[in-house]
Formats: sequence, structure tokens, C-alpha cells
Amino acid sequence: MSNENPKKEPCLFDTQTDWQAEWNGMPEFVQDDLTPFRVINLRFRNEKDVQEFARLVGQIITPKQKALWFPKAEHRKASHLRYES
Repeated sequence: MSNENPKKEPCLFDTQTDWQAEWNGMPEFVQDDLTPFRVINLRFRNEKDVQEFARLVGQIITPKQKALWFPKAEHRKASHLRYES
């Protein structure tokens, strides 16, 4: 079978092929790098050791908590952010 004249598939949506024209004049988007500098996996022998570590770093560690930031970082929420012109 030859691929010299491939059959073009029909497009499901009527799309604008010139995306640059559509994006002309839009505000620049800058995404800050929010990745951690280093991640360390800690293991504790018992709950007493967990609470001692929590005291040393000055944070509350809950039983379901999987990670924490040091120093403590506030929860980032972006649902209140929106673009208005």
C-alpha cells in the first residue's frame, strides 16, 4: 500500500488554523516555578517520634498528612484569580 496520496480525515470541529492571529494582543502569562528545591522522605518509628519532629519544625502533623513544607507554606489557592479586561 502506498502513502503517496494519503486520505485526509474530516475535521470534527471547525478550527482556526492561524492561532497567532487569535492570540494577538493577549496578555503575557508567566508561570512561577513552584517545584520544591529538595524532597526528603522521612520514616518514623512511632507516633512519639512524629510529634517530636513536628515540635522541632514548629508544625502540626496530622495522621493523614503526606507532606509538609519547611518553613511552613500557606496553602496556595488560585480559584479566586481570574483575568478581566
